[in-house]
Amino acid sequence: MRKTHYSTFRNFFHKPSFKPSTKPRPFNTYSFVPFSPLAMLDPTILTIGGIVLGIAIIERILERWGVIDLVDQFSKIMRFILPVTFYGALFYFFATFMF
Repeated sequence: MRKTHYSTFRNFFHKPSFKPSTKPRPFNTYSFVPFSPLAMLDPTILTIGGIVLGIAIIERILERWGVIDLVDQFSKIMRFILPVTFYGALFYFFATFMF
């Protein structure tokens, strides 16, 4: 025959249970992502950096060819686009990077 255990409402909510229902199993987790410089090789940031680098190379080639008017137009546009791109990529990096 089983023994019946009585408990009051107050004891039921304020005391821990008699036996844990499941035993916790210890496990170790390791994450090297925040400490690795390879974590910065995000494809989105690399694509944005490649586009900006490509535009800078095209600007230098046009300058060597002597098309100074077009180079001036590129520089006026890039004066606005480069800071916006940089801060956008920086915001994206910190928004998606898990610390």
